[in-house]
Amino acid sequence: MMRSVELFVGAGGLGIGVSQAGFRPAAVMDWDRWACDTLRENRERGLDPIAHWPIHEGDVRQFDFGKINGTVDLVTGGPPCQPFSMGGRHRAFLDSRDMFPQAIRAVRELQPRAFIFENVKGLTRSSFANYLEYIRLQLTYPDLVAKQEEEWLAHLARLEEHHTKGNVRGLHYRVVMRVLNAANYGVPQRRERIFLVGFRADTGIEWHFPNPAYSRDALLWSQWRDDVYWDLHRVARKHRPVDNAAKSRAMKLSERPIDKPWLTVRDAISDLPDPELSPGTAQGFHDHRFQPGARSYKGHTGSPLDEPAKTLKAGVHGVPGGENMLRRADGSVRYFTVRESARLQTFPDDMVFHGAWSETMRQLGNAVPCQLARIVASGVRGRLLAAAVS
Repeated sequence: MMRSVELFVGAGGLGIGVSQAGFRPAAVMDWDRWACDTLRENRERGLDPIAHWPIHEGDVRQFDFGKINGTVDLVTGGPPCQPFSMGGRHRAFLDSRDMFPQAIRAVRELQPRAFIFENVKGLTRSSFANYLEYIRLQLTYPDLVAKQEEEWLAHLARLEEHHTKGNVRGLHYRVVMRVLNAANYGVPQRRERIFLVGFRADTGIEWHFPNPAYSRDALLWSQWRDDVYWDLHRVARKHRPVDNAAKSRAMKLSERPIDKPWLTVRDAISDLPDPELSPGTAQGFHDHRFQPGARSYKGHTGSPLDEPAKTLKAGVHGVPGGENMLRRADGSVRYFTVRESARLQTFPDDMVFHGAWSETMRQLGNAVPCQLARIVASGVRGRLLAAAVS
C-alpha cells in the first residue's frame, strides 16, 4: 500500500479521493476544529476510507514531520486559499493565512516521490503571476530555502538563477500545473481549481494530467438533439426549460461528441425530495433540511437545474447566497441543502457533516470534489507503480 500525508484536509474532499485512488495516509491534519469534528465523527461511524485515518488537529507549523516513520510516497493538500480567491481580499503573499510555505516544508522534510497541491483559480491571476512562479520554483527546489530576513522577490531571484544554471543536483522535483474544471471529469459542478503536481526527479517519471472525459457539447446534444437527457429524467416537453442559446449551439454541432455529457444538478439530486415542497419526506435523508432566506439578485441567480452547478463557495462571513442556490425551472430559488451540496462535491452519501448549516457549507465550499481528486491521484499512483516495476 502506498503511503500519503494529507495537509490542510478540511472536510476531506481531496483526502477521500486520494484514499479512493489507493493511498493510505500516515497522517491527516488540519487546524480547524469543526472540520476535524466532521472527520472524527465519520471515523467513529466507520465510514470508508476515513475510518482508517490518523487525524491530527492543530497548526501544521507546529507539526514535526520527523515523527512520521517510513517512506512517504505522496504529499497532498490544499493550502488555505483565501489570499488568492477572486472573491477574497487579494493580499496574496502578505497574508498570514498563506500556508504554501508549510506545504513546501513538508515536501522538503518528507521527500515524497510525488505531491499534489491544489488551490483556487484566482491564483493564476496576472497580479499573482510572480508569486505563482515563486511557489512552483520552491516546490521544484525545496532545499533552496529563504535566508533569514530575505524578501520573497530576492529568494525568487536566487531560485531563478539556480533553475537556469543547469546540471542541478540534490533534491528537486519536476512540476507541472494546470487549471482543471471539475465538470470535465464527471463532477456536477463547474468548479475550476489549479493543481500543481510534482514527481521527484530521480524517479524519472513522465506524466501529464488526465484527459477530460465529459463536455458541455455532449450535454447539449443529449438535451437538444436526441432528447436522451429529458427522457432519462422523464421530463415532459411542457416542463423543459426554454434555452434558445443552448439549443442554437446544439444545432450547430456537426456530429455527436465522443465525450460523456456534463452532469447536471438534476443528475445529482433528482432522487432527493425537495426539502421545501416535501419537508416530511426529506426528513428521511440525513443533512437534507430546508434553509430559508434564499433570494436572487444581480450576479447571484442560483444554479439552473439542468446545468452543472455554479461553484459552491465558502464565503468570508457566512454563505454567499447566489452561488449556493438552486434555481428551479419556474425561476424560484432556494438554498441547496447540506446533502445536495455534498452530492455536488461528490462526497459519499453516508458521510455526515459537523456544525451549523453555515459552518457546514463553509467546509463544503472549501473542499475539492472527491471525484476530481480521485482521478488526479489515480493518474499519479499509476505512474508511481509503473516506475517501481520498470
